[in-house]
Amino acid sequence: MYYSQGDIRIEEVDKPRIEEDEILVQMKACGLCGSDLMDWYLEPKAPLVLGHEPAGVIVDKGKKVKGFEIGDRVFAHHHVACMTCHYCLNGDYTLCKEFHETHLKPGGFAEFFAVPSPNLRLDTLKIPDTMSFEQATLIEPVGCCVRALTKCRTKVGDSVAIVGAGPTGLIHTSLAKIYGASQVIVSDLIDFRLELAKSLGADVVVNSGKESMMDAVKRETDGRGVDLAIVTAPNLNAYRTGVDVCRKGGKLCVFAPTSPKVLFQLSLKEMFFSELQLIPSYSTSHVETRVALELLCSRKICLDRLITHRFRLEDASRAFQTALAGKNSLKVLVLNE
Repeated sequence: MYYSQGDIRIEEVDKPRIEEDEILVQMKACGLCGSDLMDWYLEPKAPLVLGHEPAGVIVDKGKKVKGFEIGDRVFAHHHVACMTCHYCLNGDYTLCKEFHETHLKPGGFAEFFAVPSPNLRLDTLKIPDTMSFEQATLIEPVGCCVRALTKCRTKVGDSVAIVGAGPTGLIHTSLAKIYGASQVIVSDLIDFRLELAKSLGADVVVNSGKESMMDAVKRETDGRGVDLAIVTAPNLNAYRTGVDVCRKGGKLCVFAPTSPKVLFQLSLKEMFFSELQLIPSYSTSHVETRVALELLCSRKICLDRLITHRFRLEDASRAFQTALAGKNSLKVLVLNE
């Protein structure tokens, strides 16, 4: 139960009761997301159970549930769209009102969680025996990155800069190569993350504490700048770098939110004459989770090394503190074994 960043408690509550069109899942593994660490976003909602990257086993099902059986291994998405509103009909599923209102009960960081009917119907996926529960926790974050690259219309031959080599920055690194990027340049302040970025396909890595990312990008692109910059670090310096490394007519993907009071100053004249495109990308939908599952199952994307720390559910507080410390961790998992 999340009360604040420094106050994560283990509490005993009743096992969720399911309706006749719902399932009950025993959580086996659930990933910590960067959004689970955004105190400005979470504390007004506290107390609550977090966890939206879960995988587990169905232990009970309602009598109206079809297509799923007790014992099935599943990933369940925490948000799903209504499929009928104006936003859904235009493919903007993450902007749907129902998308923001649906959620697992009580959340992924629980021994058991219920999957409501809309989530079960639209975006609960069976995972094969060849995929571990730990690997399945990556479906949601990979889906988020797939959606971003799709929104940015990433194409073969593009040059891509990724600002921030945390878990999503590293996923973007691997995906950009799968999507055909000719050049991927990754920056971060932590060398072990940059070494992993190299192994995942980065052509050039830049420790931005020691070298200018803009100088490196200019050097690698004949002074032009990249076709696409993806900012995965939620701070103004990262976004300033993202703008600076884009070529004229380039795209800046806004992938990480800053706190509400932090404002980014950008000249509309600069945007106009350079035709810079700003493309925000929030979350993932049922479309991209299926793509993510296929990529992970086929091993076209292999991200096992992103998982650096594992904690039992009763040690969830340590998991949060490890993720917050950041420098020696990437993907932190909570396990229920």
